[in-house]
Amino acid sequence: MVKLGDFGVARILKNTMAKAATMVGTPYYISPEIVENRPYTIATDIWSLGVVLYEMCTLKPPFDGKSLNFLCMKIVKGKYREIPR
Repeated sequence: MVKLGDFGVARILKNTMAKAATMVGTPYYISPEIVENRPYTIATDIWSLGVVLYEMCTLKPPFDGKSLNFLCMKIVKGKYREIPR
């Protein structure tokens, strides 16, 4: 049995279609919506899960940068190394 938990700051929304607008999280896992300071939904959590799965397969995060700004630029561009077969 595998369990995945988020020990970061969580926020309860009024319904599943509600959007949050605060910026919290580990930089490697933040979604483009958060980088661009746009409201986000559950899709942001799915993005972060994708980053976790990618990292489990490659032992490296899909996006990296020498600074937060460079990391954010790569996240927004969405270009990453293909997972080796």
